[in-house]
Amino acid sequence: KLEELFATSMTQRDRNDLATLIYYPTSKLALVADEEENLDEWYRLTIHRLVDLCRFVSTKHTRSKVRTYMDPDYETILDELIHLVEEGGSRKDQYENIIDTIIQIGQAADVIRAICQVIKSLVVDQLHIVGDIFDRGARPDIVLDDLMMHHGVDIQWGNHDILWMGAASGSMACIAAALNNAFSYGNLDTIEVGYGISLRDLSLFAKDVYGGGNVERFMPKGPFADSPYTSNDPLLVADMHKAIAVILFKLEGQLVSRNPNFNMSDRRLLDKIDFENATVTVGEKKYPISDTFFPTVDHDYPYELTKTEKRVMEQLKNAFMASEKLKRHIDFLFAKGGMYKCCNNNLLLHGCIPMNKDGSFMEFDTGNCVLSGKALLDELEKIVRQGHSAPENSPERQKGNDYMWYLWCGKHSPLFGREKMCSFERFFIDDSETHTETRNHYYTLYHDEDACVKILKEFGLSENHGHIINGHVPVIRKKGESPIKANGKLIVIDGGFCRAYQDKTGTAGYTLVYNSYGMRIVTHEPFAGIDNAIKSNKDILSTTKVFDTSENRIRVAQTDDGQTIRNRIEGLSMLLCAYRNGVLKEQ
Repeated sequence: KLEELFATSMTQRDRNDLATLIYYPTSKLALVADEEENLDEWYRLTIHRLVDLCRFVSTKHTRSKVRTYMDPDYETILDELIHLVEEGGSRKDQYENIIDTIIQIGQAADVIRAICQVIKSLVVDQLHIVGDIFDRGARPDIVLDDLMMHHGVDIQWGNHDILWMGAASGSMACIAAALNNAFSYGNLDTIEVGYGISLRDLSLFAKDVYGGGNVERFMPKGPFADSPYTSNDPLLVADMHKAIAVILFKLEGQLVSRNPNFNMSDRRLLDKIDFENATVTVGEKKYPISDTFFPTVDHDYPYELTKTEKRVMEQLKNAFMASEKLKRHIDFLFAKGGMYKCCNNNLLLHGCIPMNKDGSFMEFDTGNCVLSGKALLDELEKIVRQGHSAPENSPERQKGNDYMWYLWCGKHSPLFGREKMCSFERFFIDDSETHTETRNHYYTLYHDEDACVKILKEFGLSENHGHIINGHVPVIRKKGESPIKANGKLIVIDGGFCRAYQDKTGTAGYTLVYNSYGMRIVTHEPFAGIDNAIKSNKDILSTTKVFDTSENRIRVAQTDDGQTIRNRIEGLSMLLCAYRNGVLKEQ
């Protein structure tokens, strides 16, 4: 928008300055206040430019909608500035007088911040998050705080998100899995600082039971391994990691046993360990195990928690469920999220639609019925919501909690999309052939245009103009992989926003931009930091590829909002007709 409006009236450097101001108004204003000699003149020129830009980006929206994005303290002033046309004479004088008064009474900085917020809200009318706000990255709680302030956002649950949703709903298996991930990547500040969840009982238990043992495979890895929590006592963190991993395998074994329809009995491996010969049977084959130190595993009842493990898990469950901040965030995920979303003829989802090799939709027994495709995702979402809202200790609550764990890592789960998660094998078996997590056939078929068309039809979308927007599996750009599949029918926008993935993918993530002209995908490079952006105007470097353009600009009437408006018009017309015919009386 800056390029369109100011390409011939502002230098590239000035446009970059203005862009940085819009992105980071508070920080940029502080820098300008220190460096600018004639601050009032800078305020005047900047307000003029911002008002011009705000007027330009508001043309597609009704005046009432634009007002909804305005700070109530400045709504009257902003509305006047944006819609007051500068045509000379008294109108121009009135416009200038408003700006003069803003500067004279010391409100210029606040007005600038308010205009910047309106511009950002109008340009990004709706923000779609295709899953995994939680994952390996630091402080997802801060990300969620920001998202909750956005005026229009929806979320398609990722398997990492559903894991935390299950943990906050009281699933011990989900709690243990979430902690296992946090220990793996030294990302404990989310647990302790972000959500105020104490790990003291777990640390005392781990030090007492696992301290002094070989925990090399449980040491934190990745870019956050040098965080304060790991650098102070990495061995203690590794002890805690092993302790929670063993508890996790026990809880998963119990969960799989009470849900035979998950068809995951092969993931019960604790009872397959031969402690005398230091082997474990996976499938039909025996493998040596690197570690036989399992002090809390009863060889006769391997999936039973010890009394101390039960106490530790009860404390952790109470802490997860008592965290007010976590509850706010999980309530937000339930309110704004779902298994998928159909929007303007696009299907947005995180993982996959489970499919067989022949392209048919894979069936799953939910316990009540056998479903596939769209009906399966609808039913799974219903079960998940029961796991959050059904009464404590009710069968519905238990089932919902178990299904949140299943969606996290279950066999061909729509959010996981793999045959199995090989956590046990990676910890204890050296043979890498056991580490393979075979993907669902969807990830082969999604290169095929006919398969994508079949999925679009399943969700009632147009085969000619529809797209599937996917997350979950990062695109490995450094190996030449493209995010655009099936001749543009499917777009994968997972490219590694999280720093832990960037060495693998060769990029820092993707953003898909959809407007009246069509679709374009933006590839981001690693972000050098806000300070660098503010001082040097070097924000996230990006490259854009336009891959789907509309022959004629897409009008509001062609969107989902357009259909909603038509429905309202039809309803109002019927009411008016009923009134005129004497069926209704005036209220």
